[in-house]
Amino acid sequence: MANFDQRTWCRRASNRPRLGGALISALAIATVISLGACESRVSIRGNMPDIEEMEAINPGVDSKEDVVARLGTPSSVSTFMDNTWYYIGQRVEQFAFYAPEVTDRSVLVIEFDQSGIVGDTRYLTIYDGHAIDPVSRETPTEGKELTVMQQLLGNFGRLPTDPGNPNQSPF
Repeated sequence: MANFDQRTWCRRASNRPRLGGALISALAIATVISLGACESRVSIRGNMPDIEEMEAINPGVDSKEDVVARLGTPSSVSTFMDNTWYYIGQRVEQFAFYAPEVTDRSVLVIEFDQSGIVGDTRYLTIYDGHAIDPVSRETPTEGKELTVMQQLLGNFGRLPTDPGNPNQSPF
């Protein structure tokens, strides 16, 4: 301890390289940005009315105009008869580079009678859905299958012989 000189120690400490404030700020910003990239993205799609608005629909009383005034236009209408309306909404979350995942789906089905009055309402969630398997079969087609070369070379000789005759077809 006898050799300890405070002035020498302070001089040595001041000669050491320091991390500048700019470097620390850059590291802090890079850390915040990299953590922000890991945040999950949430997107809400569709037209899903509030529970209070859905409960306000009275079967046997409300008409199509009343439903549109309360809930807005439906997401979809039945294909063959416009007496069934669908209000469809879903919540999708995606974390970083992973595939998006549907976390919530809800469907409000409103059926009308022939006079346009609400007959029935149903509320379906993601748990009411069913997974379907698409059919992988191919529909057979008549005719012969041509290779690419047969398709390219098959048109030679089908050109009109008289270009001045508008009534002559190449086929």
